[in-house]
Amino acid sequence: MRKVVITGMGAVTPIGNDVPSLWDAMMKGTNGIAPITRFDTTDFKATLAAEVKDFNPEPYLSKGEVRKTDLFVQYGIVAAQQAVEDSQITEHIDPKRFGVYFGSGVGGFGTMAEEQSALLEKGPRRISPQFVPKMISNIAAGNIAIRTNAQGPCLSISTACATGTTCIGEAFRAVRDGYADAIIAGGSEASIIPLAVAGFINCMALTTTDDVNAASIPFDKRRSGFVMGEGAGALIVEDYEHAKARGAKIYCELVGYGSTCDAFHVTAPSPEAEGGAEAIRQAVMQAGGAEGHSIYINAHGTSTPLNDKTETLAIKKALGEEIAKTVKISSTKSMTGHMLGAAGAVEAIASILALQKGIIPPTINLCEADEECDLDYTPNVPCEKEITLALSTSLGFGGHNACIAFKKES
Repeated sequence: MRKVVITGMGAVTPIGNDVPSLWDAMMKGTNGIAPITRFDTTDFKATLAAEVKDFNPEPYLSKGEVRKTDLFVQYGIVAAQQAVEDSQITEHIDPKRFGVYFGSGVGGFGTMAEEQSALLEKGPRRISPQFVPKMISNIAAGNIAIRTNAQGPCLSISTACATGTTCIGEAFRAVRDGYADAIIAGGSEASIIPLAVAGFINCMALTTTDDVNAASIPFDKRRSGFVMGEGAGALIVEDYEHAKARGAKIYCELVGYGSTCDAFHVTAPSPEAEGGAEAIRQAVMQAGGAEGHSIYINAHGTSTPLNDKTETLAIKKALGEEIAKTVKISSTKSMTGHMLGAAGAVEAIASILALQKGIIPPTINLCEADEECDLDYTPNVPCEKEITLALSTSLGFGGHNACIAFKKES
């Protein structure tokens, strides 16, 4: 089994459209949540979202390419191109050993809704010939592979809100076991549209507050649901010897991945938290165990009543109460909202930078303690702390659980 490292990163988020801007915003505790601007929310109970702001795809895509791609593809291409440029990998890899594992929770939701309206209003002859290649959920992965000449394994994985983490974890396994020398891994989402927002409202998942500072408040006793976000995150997952031979910049080592299913309910987490705990256990075991480590966990932390207390229990079960009490935890969803299929990839970037820089990003607007959420969630301000093991956890509808583990490269 080969040593696996991260050599490039890219991001498009509600608080920054590249990795330096994202990290700077996190250090400032920037709240990316605001009233929805994409459509009229007069009849909607939920009116807030974490929209990507000032996004300009044209440095990476022509105007014609923008017309032919859904927004989730544009976000994915830009994040992936940033990661590729950061890693400088394309001139130093055999295309047949270069892959893409890039997913989305839904795919081209905006395109689906637009074309359905066109069908009902204008008839079948008015459906765009670009409809299918804009909408299908694998098309971000396909477009990224085309643009980077990645001719190796190309997968689009969807595990709902765990998608980004699952894609990175599966890329880790593929590189570790020799199926590729490097993989562009991550996820993208662009679902802030009336149909999606209404659907999440009606399954009781979104907060209905109109106070942006009381909306996405993970682990706070006042939490009442998540805030929809959007964007993309991408990482270059690479074989260490390959990276070393080409003189690559190395952010960290990717050392563990756990993947499980609650097999319990389509939306609610299992109250026993055993599935989430087992995913964390698997990742930590592959990393060599928790003993002796200073640990940071970027939690899934959605700000829903069930998720946050269940995830707290999962951390305690996986690490043991004594170690769990020493761990620094935060939910960057307090700033970015819930980026759905992109969340895990962006949160992996936050975890890597926390490990590299020795600074824990905060959980902003955490003001009222919940007795069922009694760990250290880094409330409101960043915290300087040297850590030796960083974990990023994701939990998705359908009971999907995933956890990835990072260490400083040695």
